[in-house]
Parts: sequence; C-alpha cells; structure tokens
Amino acid sequence: MSLEALLERGDLWRGGGHAEAPVRATGHPRLDHALGGGWPIGGLVEIAGTPGHGEFTLLRPMLAAAVGWQAWVAPPHVPHAPALVAAGLDPARLLHIRAEGDEALWAVEQALRSGVCEAVLGWPATADDRALRRLQLAAETGGATGFLFRPPRALEQPSPAAVRLALRAGAVAIHKCRGNRPEQPIPLGEALDETRAAPEPPRRIHAVA
Repeated sequence: MSLEALLERGDLWRGGGHAEAPVRATGHPRLDHALGGGWPIGGLVEIAGTPGHGEFTLLRPMLAAAVGWQAWVAPPHVPHAPALVAAGLDPARLLHIRAEGDEALWAVEQALRSGVCEAVLGWPATADDRALRRLQLAAETGGATGFLFRPPRALEQPSPAAVRLALRAGAVAIHKCRGNRPEQPIPLGEALDETRAAPEPPRRIHAVA
C-alpha cells in the first residue's frame, strides 16, 4: 500500500497532529490537563492496578455526569444501588452484565459497539492484543468511552488503547495518551477527590449471565 493511500485512511492515527479528538472531562482538572482534555470519546482506557485502590474514586465524577447508558461488565462486586445514588449515579441508567472469560470480552465489545452506551466498564480476566484491538475499534464505532480494568502486569504488554493508566502507591501514572506528553506521577490527593462517595459493595459475583 502506498504512503498516500495510508494517509487517506480514517483509522490511522498521526503522531504529533494538532486535530483535537473529542473528550469527556474526568472531573479532575490536573488529570484533564495531563490527558489533553479528558477521557477519549470513541476510545479505550486501560486502568492497571489492584482492585479497590481508587478506581471508583477516579471515575466517579465522569460517571455521575453521564446522561447516557453505562454498562458494567463482570465487576468484582455487585453494584449497590443506594451507594450509587449517594455517589450521584443513576442506577436506572446502569446495565450490570454478569459474564466470565470470553463472554465478558464479547459483552464489552457489544456494549461499546452498540451506540447507546456512553461509558462501558469491563473487568475481564484476560485480554490479548487481538481482543484489545477489537475493543478499541468497537469504541470508535459506537462513540463510547471504554474502561478496562487490568492487573498491574498488563502494562508490560503492548496495547492499542488510547489511554493507559496505573493506580499505585497513592498516585495515578499515565503510561500512554494521545496528543500530550504524559505527566507522571499525579498524586491521588491532587488528581482525585479526597471524599469517597460510595463504599465498595461487599457481595461478589458468582453467576454467569
């Protein structure tokens, strides 16, 4: 394929370009600045870390501000409606999808591609490069923002995700983002809200949808 043909492709990202991609504000000004505006619309965000170390606090402002549907696929705990309401979220706009293994990845992909979900959160057990590429393309197709929660070792693998973050040691570290030089690390007290609006629900998921 010629260079001219490659440059005409809509799925080719040009490093150093000045076109502004659409974003959703994270609700944390310093993090917005570091990410070039916020969470990418039509993009995949990987968040690596140990479960329960600030994921909800990180995403709560964006989730509370969302007006469209949200899909939570295979979360480690069953969403607790009173806690969600206390955090400013609308449980009536949240789809809780119970799945395991390849079914979880399939459910995340379908939710991203549907065009009706504003945000899709997924906790898959594993995800290889091929699966991640499918999820990134699905997010672009559906115009959703996808959040994939991964173990810390996942950052050792290459990924097509638009943004890659790590939550550890009281800080959020940006390992990859488009159009901006990552700022590392950002202390949680500055990047995130100090008040935790909702405790982690205590019950675990065992059923498969």
